[in-house]
Amino acid sequence: MQTLQPHRTRRLFAALAVVASVLGVTTAVAPAADAAVYNSCTQSRCSAARTANSTWSGKGYPSTRGWNSWPNGQCNFAGGVHQNREGQLPAGHSYLEFDVYPRACGASRDAYRIIVDRTAGTVYFSPDHYANFYRL
Repeated sequence: MQTLQPHRTRRLFAALAVVASVLGVTTAVAPAADAAVYNSCTQSRCSAARTANSTWSGKGYPSTRGWNSWPNGQCNFAGGVHQNREGQLPAGHSYLEFDVYPRACGASRDAYRIIVDRTAGTVYFSPDHYANFYRL
């Protein structure tokens, strides 16, 4: 059995995404790693991600890592720069990451993240710490 080379796999995903786009089918955007990048957010937690994104946007998307005051006396964590090391999102862009769910300042973080593409203005939700991305 012959395996596809990584560059051929990416080309195949890109071609499928173009065909699906022309046909009006919602599909994953060609991932460069194991992650999938979806054009819309259909997860049950997307509403919470949109609410958190609205609050982070109102705070001007802080670019430094650290705890920020949040409504109802809680805190939420701005993670600073998202490196996109695995190449799941568009290359050459600048990204910031933010936690979705507020908690007490200094508490452990969970896996839910908002990623803001500062280059394109796109916002993604990752419910599983960068295994998948859903466009908000």
